[in-house]
Amino acid sequence: MENGSKKEVMLERMLEKKKEVRVVRKIVFIIASILLFVGFIGGFFGYRYIKGALQPVDPESEEVIEVVIPIGSGVDTIASELQKKGIIKNAKLFKYYAKFNNESQFQAGTYGLTKAMTPDELIQSLKTGKVYRTPVFTMTIPEGLTVKQIAGIVEKKAGIPADEFLTYINSEATINRLMAKYPQLLTEEIQGKQIKFPLEGYLFPATYPFYEEKPTLDSIVDTMVQATAANVAPYHDYLETEGKSVHWLLTFASLLEKEATAKSDRETIASVFYNRMEIDMPLQTDPTVLYSLGEHKDRVLYADLEIDDPYNTYKHKGLPPGPIAGAGKASIEAVIDPSETDYFYFLADKTGTNHFTKSYEEHLKNRELYLSGD
Repeated sequence: MENGSKKEVMLERMLEKKKEVRVVRKIVFIIASILLFVGFIGGFFGYRYIKGALQPVDPESEEVIEVVIPIGSGVDTIASELQKKGIIKNAKLFKYYAKFNNESQFQAGTYGLTKAMTPDELIQSLKTGKVYRTPVFTMTIPEGLTVKQIAGIVEKKAGIPADEFLTYINSEATINRLMAKYPQLLTEEIQGKQIKFPLEGYLFPATYPFYEEKPTLDSIVDTMVQATAANVAPYHDYLETEGKSVHWLLTFASLLEKEATAKSDRETIASVFYNRMEIDMPLQTDPTVLYSLGEHKDRVLYADLEIDDPYNTYKHKGLPPGPIAGAGKASIEAVIDPSETDYFYFLADKTGTNHFTKSYEEHLKNRELYLSGD
């Protein structure tokens, strides 16, 4: 009986072990299935996330964003800057994508990139130093143009009537939207009672690429204003230290731009204006008279100097209420870093060469010497 009982017990234990093995296998199978399912779901969503992160931020975007890549920048720095500017969605994924494709030889420089560019287009652009996408057309805004003149270029290149362009940039809705978007650039100074055009001087002179045959007014104006913001950004600290505004800077720079010729010395012209303002002497610059008249003339007549307009620097001391044209980078820099001189007068001869003098008597002699017969 004892042997029989032992056999029954052993058999019972064997059956229990088999049952346990079956249960364990079942549990292992279920867990493995769950893990595989979770892994599949995770992999699927991970794939979708990575794929989405490597797509253009906004395939329809027309805005050209300026990105500065300093010398010696690595992939980490470049990826962070691209994400900061909103051109890519995820800096880490862009970095891994570039490294996976063995892309690391990028060129330093200033780039005009868009949110519509793919990672491959961005990499190609950063490798060659050029914008990879081919624009449908480009629009060149030369230095020294007024908004009225810019409107004519927009009409010719983009097909938007000049009157429509001027109405748009002067509308309260446009100004309020742009002031909210660029608070450091566009302040209440552009809404002063004496201002003729709020965005005068704020549409930066440059060559702009456009990737649609018919870009919107929003995209055209935003692109130009953003370029101005990018070009004055390096001088915010200086302006704050000096107690000056961006409006002051662009107004001053616009005078230099209009006085400049191909051979002129902007830094020295800037010193003349600084010297005059220091002794409370009128700037007496002819381009402000022409701006007051609202028309182009080959010569400013003595009668023109009497026009009673706040922009006329023969009648009113100091800078005019606002810019009289779009100033380029060289003129902006000349305001920040002028020459140190004792000059109070200058004139350009018939070849465009400027002649500077300390006294009015010397200035009159130069007029006789270089401009006699005019």
